[in-house]
Amino acid sequence: FVWCKGVYFILFFHLWQIDLAQPLAPQGPFDAIVHKLSDVIVEAEHDSQSQQLLANFESYVSTHPSTVLLDPLPAMTRLLDRFASYRIMNWRICSPPYLEVHRASDLPSIQQAVMAQGLSFPLICKTRVAHGSLSHEMSLIFSAGSLADIHPPCVLQSFVNHGAVLHKVFVVGDKHFCVERPSLKNFPSGPCDRKTIFFNSHQVSKPESSSDLTALDEQMPCLPPPSSQAVDALVRELRVQLGMALFGVDVIINIHTHTLTVIDINIFPGYEGVPQFFSSLLNHIESVLDKQTSTTSSLKTTTGGPPAGL
Repeated sequence: FVWCKGVYFILFFHLWQIDLAQPLAPQGPFDAIVHKLSDVIVEAEHDSQSQQLLANFESYVSTHPSTVLLDPLPAMTRLLDRFASYRIMNWRICSPPYLEVHRASDLPSIQQAVMAQGLSFPLICKTRVAHGSLSHEMSLIFSAGSLADIHPPCVLQSFVNHGAVLHKVFVVGDKHFCVERPSLKNFPSGPCDRKTIFFNSHQVSKPESSSDLTALDEQMPCLPPPSSQAVDALVRELRVQLGMALFGVDVIINIHTHTLTVIDINIFPGYEGVPQFFSSLLNHIESVLDKQTSTTSSLKTTTGGPPAGL
C-alpha cells in the first residue's frame, strides 16, 4: 500500500481508490473516506478544474452525512494556512512569538511590527501556505536590516535554540508516535550582521540528513526527551482544537528552560518512521465506525425508528 495524492475509502478494511474525475455516488456507498486533498484544496484557489473536483467531493460529503470523513475539509483547509494554525498554537500551547506578514510593505513598518510583537533575533521565516514543496523553503533572519529578504505573505517566528533535535509527533486518532529527527543547530541570541540563511526544512530534517546547519558548534549535554505526559496533554488539546485525527506536530525542547515548545503543525504527514501507522489507522477507523453504529442503534431504540435524515 502506497499513499499518494488522491482519495480512498475503506469498507470492511478493503481499500479502493476513488476517481475524483468521475461521479462519486456510483462508486459508493462508502463507510469511510480517508483523503489527502491538500493539493486540490490549494490549487482550487486559482484553478477551475480543481475547484470543480473539490465542489463535487463536498457535494457528495454533504449528501452522505453517515460516511466518516478523515479528515473534515474545513479543518484541513484551516491547517493549510499557517496564519490560522499559528493562532491555534498561540492559544493554551507553548510556542514561540510570531508575526503574520500579510503583504509586502516598507522595511521600517515590518521592523516596527517585529519589535511591537516581542520577537527576538534570529527569526525563522516560513511561507503562509503550509503545503507543497515551497512550504519547506524557509530562511533564518539575523537582523532588522535583513528583514528585506522576506517574501510575504509569510510568518516570522522567534528561533528557539533546541540542540539540533526535532521531535516529530505523528497523530493517528487516539494514538501518537514520537520520532526524533535532525534539526537546526543553536545560534547566538540577539541581532548580528550574519547574512540570511536560506534552507529547505525537509532536507534539513530528513532522518539521514547531514548538513552544516544541523552540526552543533559547541559541546552540550543531551536534552531530555519530551515527557510522555506532556506530549499526551498536547495531543489531546490539539485534537480538540483542530477537530482532526491525522496530523503531525513539530516539537522542540528549549535548551534554556527545557520547555516543550510547538513550532509547527503538519497536515496529514508522511508518517515516516512509524511502522504501526496503517494498523493504527485501521483501528481508529474501526473505533469511529463502531461508535457511529452504537449511536445509530441507540437513536433507533429511543425513537422506535431510524434517525431523521439517515
